[in-house]
Amino acid sequence: MKRVLIYSHDTFGLGNIRRMLEVARHLVQSSPEVSVLVVTGSPMLHAFRIPPRVDYVKLPCLSRNVEGRYGARYLDMSLDATVRLRANIIRSTIADFAPDLILVDKKPFGVEDELAGALSELPVGDARPKLVLLLRDILDSPEATMRVWRKNGCFEAIQAYYDEVLVVGSPEVFDLRREYQFPPFAAAKVNFCGYIAREPGRRSRAEARKDLGVASNLPLVVVTAGGGEDGHALLSNYLEGLRQLPEAQRPRSHIVCGPEMGDAPRAALHRAAAALPQVSLQDFSDDMMSVMAAGDVVVAMGGYNTVCELLTLNKRAVIVPRCKPGLEQTIRAERMAKAGLLRMVHPDQLSPGTLMDTVQAELATALGPATPARLKSMDGLAHCTAAIFEQIGLRMPKPTRAPAPAPTRAKLVAHAYKHVPAYHHEVTLSRGLQWNQPSFNASAQ
Repeated sequence: MKRVLIYSHDTFGLGNIRRMLEVARHLVQSSPEVSVLVVTGSPMLHAFRIPPRVDYVKLPCLSRNVEGRYGARYLDMSLDATVRLRANIIRSTIADFAPDLILVDKKPFGVEDELAGALSELPVGDARPKLVLLLRDILDSPEATMRVWRKNGCFEAIQAYYDEVLVVGSPEVFDLRREYQFPPFAAAKVNFCGYIAREPGRRSRAEARKDLGVASNLPLVVVTAGGGEDGHALLSNYLEGLRQLPEAQRPRSHIVCGPEMGDAPRAALHRAAAALPQVSLQDFSDDMMSVMAAGDVVVAMGGYNTVCELLTLNKRAVIVPRCKPGLEQTIRAERMAKAGLLRMVHPDQLSPGTLMDTVQAELATALGPATPARLKSMDGLAHCTAAIFEQIGLRMPKPTRAPAPAPTRAKLVAHAYKHVPAYHHEVTLSRGLQWNQPSFNASAQ
């Protein structure tokens, strides 16, 4: 039996843990020889169905505010003490579980460097587990990402520890090697896997609409704020826009608040929805694919998982992305809108009237004869699993889409040096590591 440990640092929303649970599910479904242990601080992990041969270790929760600052979420402890506690749990979990591979979500050294100690203590030689970093398509703006990655030694961490970097995205949408100026040694480890298509919901479209009390011929708008922690503005603007319409023009609407919305904003939304007979509302669904499939148009924020669900369903959508603490959602929505895959309302232009005008235009398009554009690279799970299995010596059926041919070393070096400022030949890494960069002549390779 091969053991995979997944580290998901979750501090804000549900996106990371949902994505990593999908990866865990696909790993164990693809081979009976794999078991997965998820290490996470997500306070909502228990709300999701955990498949067989997957278990988890729960870390004390951290919170992150809209300015990006971390703190202890529930415990009466300082940030330093909480991170130290989490780091000790991570170290002992890795030592006792003895994984064949560690899959790290997004941050090479973890939140507040909590993985650094565990990585430095990994055994050497054949006993050393493989290390793979998983990145979503877009992290943040290039300026913010490069500043943070250089400050925290993330590129050097990839050089020193990681065997591969998997990206669940497409370079046609966002090539992070170029956008974030990956140095050659890091760019050479990147493997674009494609976006993660989601499993079908547990109910058919007809069954989901029946559960919501929506007739088969009645247009339905589904509005969701994902985890909901910062989704009140979107949902309240939608409800106000609906209220301002003549009653005969109000589309039947179903709203999902999200489990992490605060009590006061949630109560306000319940009161506003109760005054509109065209609206139904629920706090949380663990079957969002069925709920979204029931709608003709989906109004949502621009998180990775939500966008992947919409792309999987080929659903007409209006996206109002988050723009704090990072620009990840905004960049994703802009790129997808440019490709004709969805419609975007910038949060700076969000108002009841603007949102409702956009929804009505999209609803008219959804009910018309036009066919939405499709994104082809939606087999991210298969490619992630294939890459992980290759690292630990397992086989699985080949993905339906062959990965793009790997660029030659000469092309990688030439491409990277075209966009990356020159590095000194000797870089002193944080945590006492060193990397000696050879002198490359890109044109001569």
